[in-house]
Amino acid sequence: MQRITISPERSAGTINRNIYGHFSEHLGRCIYGGIFVGEDSLIPNVNGMRADVVEALKAIRIPVLRWPGGCFADEYHWQDGVGPKEQRKRMVNTNWGHVVEDNSFGTHEFLELCRQLDCAPYINANVGSGTVREMAEWVEYLNSPGDSTVVRQRWANGRETPWGVKYWGVGNESWGCGGNMHPEYYADEYRRYQTYCRDYPGSRLYRIACGPNGDDYNWTEVLMARAGQFMNGLSLHYYTLTGPDWDHKGKALTFDKSEYYELMSRGVYMD
Repeated sequence: MQRITISPERSAGTINRNIYGHFSEHLGRCIYGGIFVGEDSLIPNVNGMRADVVEALKAIRIPVLRWPGGCFADEYHWQDGVGPKEQRKRMVNTNWGHVVEDNSFGTHEFLELCRQLDCAPYINANVGSGTVREMAEWVEYLNSPGDSTVVRQRWANGRETPWGVKYWGVGNESWGCGGNMHPEYYADEYRRYQTYCRDYPGSRLYRIACGPNGDDYNWTEVLMARAGQFMNGLSLHYYTLTGPDWDHKGKALTFDKSEYYELMSRGVYMD
Protein backbone atom coordinates (compact mmCIF):
# COMPACT_ATOMS: atom_id res chain seq x y z
CA MET A 1 0.00 0.00 0.00
CA GLN A 2 1.41 3.37 -1.07
CA ARG A 3 1.20 6.31 1.30
CA ILE A 4 1.48 10.03 0.64
CA THR A 5 2.28 12.27 3.60
CA ILE A 6 1.43 15.95 3.38
CA SER A 7 3.35 18.30 5.63
CA PRO A 8 2.06 21.88 5.44
CA GLU A 9 5.06 23.09 7.46
CA ARG A 10 7.46 22.22 4.62
CA SER A 11 7.79 24.26 1.44
CA ALA A 12 9.74 23.76 -1.76
CA GLY A 13 9.69 27.51 -2.38
CA THR A 14 7.44 30.22 -3.77
CA ILE A 15 6.37 30.35 -7.40
CA ASN A 16 7.02 33.77 -8.92
CA ARG A 17 3.62 35.24 -9.70
CA ASN A 18 4.92 36.80 -12.93
CA ILE A 19 5.10 33.31 -14.45
CA TYR A 20 1.35 33.72 -14.89
CA GLY A 21 1.68 36.91 -16.90
CA HIS A 22 -0.15 37.55 -20.17
CA PHE A 23 0.36 39.37 -23.44
CA SER A 24 -1.86 41.75 -25.39
CA GLU A 25 -0.71 41.61 -29.00
CA HIS A 26 -2.44 43.25 -31.95
CA LEU A 27 -3.74 39.88 -33.17
CA GLY A 28 -6.46 40.80 -35.64
CA ARG A 29 -9.16 42.28 -33.41
CA CYS A 30 -7.67 41.32 -30.04
CA ILE A 31 -7.01 44.99 -29.24
CA TYR A 32 -9.51 46.91 -31.36
CA GLY A 33 -12.96 45.65 -30.49
CA GLY A 34 -11.60 43.03 -28.12
CA ILE A 35 -10.05 45.19 -25.39
CA PHE A 36 -10.37 48.74 -26.68
CA VAL A 37 -13.54 50.19 -28.20
CA GLY A 38 -13.00 53.91 -27.58
CA GLU A 39 -14.71 56.30 -25.23
CA ASP A 40 -17.65 56.95 -27.60
CA SER A 41 -18.58 53.30 -28.13
CA LEU A 42 -22.05 51.96 -27.29
CA ILE A 43 -20.26 49.03 -25.64
CA PRO A 44 -19.90 49.79 -21.91
CA ASN A 45 -16.36 50.99 -21.32
CA VAL A 46 -14.11 52.89 -18.94
CA ASN A 47 -11.80 55.29 -20.76
CA GLY A 48 -12.25 53.22 -23.90
CA MET A 49 -11.54 49.81 -22.31
CA ARG A 50 -14.35 47.27 -22.52
CA ALA A 51 -15.78 46.93 -19.02
CA ASP A 52 -16.70 43.25 -19.46
CA VAL A 53 -13.22 42.29 -20.68
CA VAL A 54 -11.51 44.25 -17.92
CA GLU A 55 -13.65 42.56 -15.28
CA ALA A 56 -12.90 39.13 -16.74
CA LEU A 57 -9.17 39.83 -16.73
CA LYS A 58 -9.27 41.23 -13.20
CA ALA A 59 -10.88 37.99 -12.05
CA ILE A 60 -7.75 36.01 -13.03
CA ARG A 61 -5.46 38.56 -11.33
CA ILE A 62 -2.98 39.22 -14.14
CA PRO A 63 0.38 40.14 -12.58
CA VAL A 64 2.11 41.54 -15.67
CA LEU A 65 0.91 42.33 -19.20
CA ARG A 66 3.11 42.54 -22.33
CA TRP A 67 2.46 44.86 -25.27
CA PRO A 68 2.48 45.58 -28.25
CA GLY A 69 3.61 42.11 -29.39
CA GLY A 70 4.73 39.48 -30.45
CA CYS A 71 5.67 39.82 -34.06
CA PHE A 72 3.76 43.11 -34.16
CA ALA A 73 6.25 44.67 -31.70
CA ASP A 74 9.03 44.76 -34.29
CA GLU A 75 6.80 46.60 -36.73
CA TYR A 76 5.43 49.05 -34.16
CA HIS A 77 6.75 52.60 -33.79
CA TRP A 78 5.62 54.14 -30.53
CA GLN A 79 5.51 57.74 -31.75
CA ASP A 80 2.67 56.71 -34.10
CA GLY A 81 0.52 55.96 -31.03
CA VAL A 82 0.79 59.12 -28.92
CA GLY A 83 -0.78 62.55 -29.21
CA PRO A 84 -4.22 63.50 -30.53
CA LYS A 85 -5.94 60.38 -31.87
CA GLU A 86 -7.16 62.08 -35.05
CA GLN A 87 -3.55 62.89 -35.98
CA ARG A 88 -2.08 59.44 -35.37
CA LYS A 89 -0.62 57.48 -38.27
CA ARG A 90 -2.70 54.68 -39.81
CA MET A 91 -1.09 51.39 -40.75
CA VAL A 92 -1.97 47.94 -42.05
CA ASN A 93 -1.10 45.06 -39.72
CA THR A 94 0.83 42.78 -42.05
CA ASN A 95 1.43 40.20 -39.31
CA TRP A 96 -2.17 39.49 -38.35
CA GLY A 97 -5.06 39.69 -40.78
CA HIS A 98 -4.04 42.83 -42.69
CA VAL A 99 -6.49 44.82 -40.60
CA VAL A 100 -6.20 48.61 -40.48
CA GLU A 101 -4.67 50.00 -37.28
CA ASP A 102 -5.47 53.63 -36.57
CA ASN A 103 -3.16 53.69 -33.52
CA SER A 104 -5.92 55.01 -31.26
CA PHE A 105 -4.65 52.40 -28.79
CA GLY A 106 -1.12 53.45 -27.97
CA THR A 107 1.22 53.92 -25.04
CA HIS A 108 -1.13 55.98 -22.85
CA GLU A 109 -4.03 53.65 -23.55
CA PHE A 110 -2.02 50.54 -22.74
CA LEU A 111 -0.89 52.00 -19.44
CA GLU A 112 -4.47 52.98 -18.66
CA LEU A 113 -5.43 49.33 -19.24
CA CYS A 114 -2.70 48.22 -16.83
CA ARG A 115 -3.97 50.73 -14.28
CA GLN A 116 -7.48 49.31 -14.51
CA LEU A 117 -6.13 45.76 -14.18
CA ASP A 118 -3.72 46.72 -11.38
CA CYS A 119 -0.91 44.88 -13.16
CA ALA A 120 2.65 45.69 -14.12
CA PRO A 121 3.25 46.79 -17.74
CA TYR A 122 5.82 45.01 -19.88
CA ILE A 123 6.89 46.97 -22.97
CA ASN A 124 8.28 44.98 -25.90
CA ALA A 125 10.38 47.40 -27.93
CA ASN A 126 11.17 47.36 -31.63
CA VAL A 127 14.63 46.06 -32.57
CA GLY A 128 13.72 44.49 -35.92
CA SER A 129 12.69 47.65 -37.78
CA GLY A 130 13.33 50.29 -35.12
CA THR A 131 16.37 52.23 -33.95
CA VAL A 132 18.39 52.56 -30.77
CA ARG A 133 17.25 56.17 -30.46
CA GLU A 134 13.59 55.19 -30.84
CA MET A 135 13.80 52.70 -27.99
CA ALA A 136 15.88 55.01 -25.80
CA GLU A 137 13.35 57.81 -26.22
CA TRP A 138 10.46 55.50 -25.42
CA VAL A 139 12.15 54.64 -22.12
CA GLU A 140 12.73 58.37 -21.56
CA TYR A 141 9.12 59.23 -22.41
CA LEU A 142 7.81 56.71 -19.90
CA ASN A 143 10.33 56.97 -17.08
CA SER A 144 12.24 60.24 -17.05
CA PRO A 145 11.35 62.95 -14.49
CA GLY A 146 13.61 65.44 -16.30
CA ASP A 147 12.81 68.42 -18.51
CA SER A 148 13.69 67.25 -22.02
CA THR A 149 11.87 67.66 -25.31
CA VAL A 150 10.68 64.03 -25.12
CA VAL A 151 9.37 64.51 -21.58
CA ARG A 152 7.68 67.77 -22.57
CA GLN A 153 5.89 65.77 -25.26
CA ARG A 154 4.56 63.49 -22.52
CA TRP A 155 3.41 66.52 -20.54
CA ALA A 156 1.63 67.87 -23.62
CA ASN A 157 -0.11 64.50 -23.99
CA GLY A 158 -1.59 64.76 -20.50
CA ARG A 159 0.86 62.93 -18.24
CA GLU A 160 3.14 64.94 -15.94
CA THR A 161 4.64 62.25 -13.70
CA PRO A 162 6.59 59.34 -15.21
CA TRP A 163 5.11 55.85 -15.09
CA GLY A 164 8.34 54.10 -14.15
CA VAL A 165 7.86 51.07 -16.40
CA LYS A 166 10.18 48.32 -15.17
CA TYR A 167 9.94 45.44 -17.66
CA TRP A 168 11.43 45.96 -21.14
CA GLY A 169 11.79 43.37 -23.87
CA VAL A 170 14.64 44.20 -26.26
CA GLY A 171 13.23 42.75 -29.46
CA ASN A 172 11.02 39.70 -29.90
CA GLU A 173 11.54 36.41 -31.75
CA SER A 174 14.59 37.98 -33.35
CA TRP A 175 15.44 34.64 -34.98
CA GLY A 176 12.19 34.88 -36.97
CA CYS A 177 9.60 37.62 -37.47
CA GLY A 178 11.69 40.04 -35.40
CA GLY A 179 14.48 40.26 -37.95
CA ASN A 180 15.62 36.73 -38.97
CA MET A 181 18.89 37.31 -37.12
CA HIS A 182 21.73 34.95 -36.30
CA PRO A 183 22.36 34.60 -32.55
CA GLU A 184 25.75 36.32 -32.84
CA TYR A 185 24.18 39.33 -34.54
CA TYR A 186 21.26 39.57 -32.14
CA ALA A 187 23.55 39.29 -29.12
CA ASP A 188 25.58 42.27 -30.32
CA GLU A 189 22.42 44.23 -31.17
CA TYR A 190 21.00 43.44 -27.74
CA ARG A 191 24.15 44.76 -26.08
CA ARG A 192 23.94 47.95 -28.12
CA TYR A 193 20.23 48.62 -27.58
CA GLN A 194 20.20 47.92 -23.86
CA THR A 195 23.14 50.28 -23.34
CA TYR A 196 20.92 53.25 -24.13
CA CYS A 197 17.93 52.08 -22.10
CA ARG A 198 18.70 54.25 -19.10
CA ASP A 199 17.78 53.78 -15.47
CA TYR A 200 16.15 57.08 -14.59
CA PRO A 201 15.70 58.24 -10.97
CA GLY A 202 13.04 56.11 -9.33
CA SER A 203 12.99 53.42 -12.03
CA ARG A 204 15.47 50.59 -12.53
CA LEU A 205 14.86 48.61 -15.70
CA TYR A 206 14.51 44.84 -15.94
CA ARG A 207 15.99 44.18 -19.40
CA ILE A 208 14.74 41.04 -21.15
CA ALA A 209 16.51 39.44 -24.10
CA CYS A 210 14.88 37.33 -26.79
CA GLY A 211 15.40 33.68 -26.02
CA PRO A 212 15.47 30.68 -28.38
CA ASN A 213 12.90 29.15 -30.68
CA GLY A 214 12.01 25.92 -28.89
CA ASP A 215 15.09 23.85 -28.09
CA ASP A 216 17.61 25.88 -30.08
CA TYR A 217 20.38 25.51 -27.50
CA ASN A 218 22.93 27.16 -29.77
CA TRP A 219 20.95 30.42 -29.70
CA THR A 220 20.87 30.36 -25.90
CA GLU A 221 24.56 29.46 -25.52
CA VAL A 222 25.75 32.14 -27.93
CA LEU A 223 23.48 34.80 -26.45
CA MET A 224 24.39 34.01 -22.85
CA ALA A 225 28.12 33.95 -23.65
CA ARG A 226 28.04 37.27 -25.50
CA ALA A 227 25.39 39.24 -23.65
CA GLY A 228 24.36 37.39 -20.49
CA GLN A 229 26.00 39.95 -18.22
CA PHE A 230 23.77 42.69 -19.67
CA MET A 231 20.38 41.02 -19.22
CA ASN A 232 17.98 40.47 -16.34
CA GLY A 233 15.74 38.00 -18.11
CA LEU A 234 15.53 35.67 -21.11
CA SER A 235 12.16 35.12 -22.80
CA LEU A 236 11.78 31.53 -24.01
CA HIS A 237 9.53 30.76 -27.00
CA TYR A 238 7.82 27.43 -27.49
CA TYR A 239 4.38 26.69 -28.91
CA THR A 240 2.34 23.60 -28.14
CA LEU A 241 0.06 22.81 -31.09
CA THR A 242 -1.35 19.96 -33.10
CA GLY A 243 -0.49 19.24 -36.71
CA PRO A 244 2.83 18.82 -38.49
CA ASP A 245 3.99 22.45 -38.35
CA TRP A 246 2.96 26.08 -37.73
CA ASP A 247 1.43 26.50 -41.21
CA HIS A 248 -0.70 23.34 -40.84
CA LYS A 249 -1.69 23.50 -37.19
CA GLY A 250 -4.96 22.20 -35.81
CA LYS A 251 -7.92 24.23 -34.61
CA ALA A 252 -7.99 25.69 -31.11
CA LEU A 253 -11.54 24.58 -30.32
CA THR A 254 -12.10 21.63 -32.66
CA PHE A 255 -9.99 18.56 -31.92
CA ASP A 256 -10.36 14.87 -31.20
CA LYS A 257 -8.83 12.75 -28.42
CA SER A 258 -5.68 11.89 -30.36
CA GLU A 259 -5.02 15.57 -31.07
CA TYR A 260 -5.57 16.37 -27.40
CA TYR A 261 -2.90 13.86 -26.38
CA GLU A 262 -0.59 15.17 -29.09
CA LEU A 263 -0.96 18.66 -27.63
CA MET A 264 -0.29 17.46 -24.10
CA SER A 265 2.79 15.48 -25.15
CA ARG A 266 4.28 18.58 -26.76
CA GLY A 267 3.64 20.48 -23.56
CA VAL A 268 5.46 17.82 -21.53
CA TYR A 269 8.41 18.18 -23.94
CA MET A 270 9.15 21.63 -22.44
CA ASP A 271 10.79 19.91 -19.45
